[in-house]
Amino acid sequence: MMALPAVRAMAGREGDPTMPEELRADVVVVGAGPVGGTLACRLAAAGVVTAIVDRAALPPMEHPVFDGRAYAIAAGSRALLMDAGLWDRLPDLPNPILDIRVTDGLVGRRASRLHLHFNHQEAGGEPGPFGWMVEARGLRRALNAHVRDLPDLRVFAPAEASVERSVEGARVGIVGGPSIACRLVIAAEGRQSPLREAAGIRVTRIGYDQTGIVCAISHELPHNNLALEHFLPSGPFAVLPMAPSVDAEEGGAPNVSAVVWTERTRIAETILGLDDRRFAREIRRRLGDYLGDVRTVGRRWNYPLSAMLAHRYVDTRLALAGDAAHAIHPVAGQGLNLGFRDAIALAGLVIEAKAAGEDVGSPGLLARYQRARRPDNLAMLAMTDGLDRLFSTNNPAARLARDLGIAAVDRAGPLKRVFMRRAMGA
Repeated sequence: MMALPAVRAMAGREGDPTMPEELRADVVVVGAGPVGGTLACRLAAAGVVTAIVDRAALPPMEHPVFDGRAYAIAAGSRALLMDAGLWDRLPDLPNPILDIRVTDGLVGRRASRLHLHFNHQEAGGEPGPFGWMVEARGLRRALNAHVRDLPDLRVFAPAEASVERSVEGARVGIVGGPSIACRLVIAAEGRQSPLREAAGIRVTRIGYDQTGIVCAISHELPHNNLALEHFLPSGPFAVLPMAPSVDAEEGGAPNVSAVVWTERTRIAETILGLDDRRFAREIRRRLGDYLGDVRTVGRRWNYPLSAMLAHRYVDTRLALAGDAAHAIHPVAGQGLNLGFRDAIALAGLVIEAKAAGEDVGSPGLLARYQRARRPDNLAMLAMTDGLDRLFSTNNPAARLARDLGIAAVDRAGPLKRVFMRRAMGA
């Protein structure tokens, strides 16, 4: 198949008379979210001719004001963003996570003295942060700018697409626009992936009677780049260190952290209805005093929690990536990083095949991708599901057992380093 000539990226426009009726590409990525967008940039940066299609227009995805959402980018995922050319385009400086503290307790009471503390200098290998906190709006702005600067990437957004796949190749039809002949289609359109459904790929789902509350706080005392994972009977309560913000509140906020709060759904509904003062007080009851006085900044977001795993990650000329392939409980903060690991594996295989003049959508390549990623994602789903079930209970015997377990891991150097390297995405 001929390659699409090197052209600057452009948004697809319905009825554009300058657009040829047929384009040729190596890969078409459907879905321009963080995983799909980053994967498309990584491929195009390496000379793989790529097109990306999304139903939504890209600029409206940007939130011009502070909204409280942020991503924990593991050290391993940072390498992908750098290779894709996105890291240096982030508009705000990411904040490093240098320490992680895991505690257990009850709402309104001091955390157990038996705890687990990870220090990045003890992880082994070359010292570096466990990860970085990046504002969601910052990554979106970097993506939107970068996709239009890559000569080997075309963007169609907003656009509706139809996909036809066969052993010989695939064709993606843009409604009101051109048809794109390609060798591989990557489904990165989220948990309800239409391409996954059309391929007849079954999924296993796990429901949780829990809601994830996401927000940000401005606080009196510095966080010292410490991430806290505090286990409570209703679910984990995480506080993650963000960079100072110039617009989180009037006059700027020097001390800011992201909150990812798991709560029983019926309780979450009540909490989300509280005014700002009482909402902040509920955060302080769970957080304790180590950050001093806290105020909520930005918006409150809430999501029903569930887990999902696709039974297959591939079909003829099709690969699933990110939330189209899997979704896990947020207890370990690894959901997006698993999607980035999909992107690392798939991009590596495609770039290698392209360089060798091989078919980038061959059955053998897709089988290698599935072998590389599905066991890792299945293991992470099992681990996060088990952690939530173990810690989201107020049973005294269970609480004692897990506190002793936490303390034992804290004292077991080799095992502790394994957990730290895993948190880094290594």
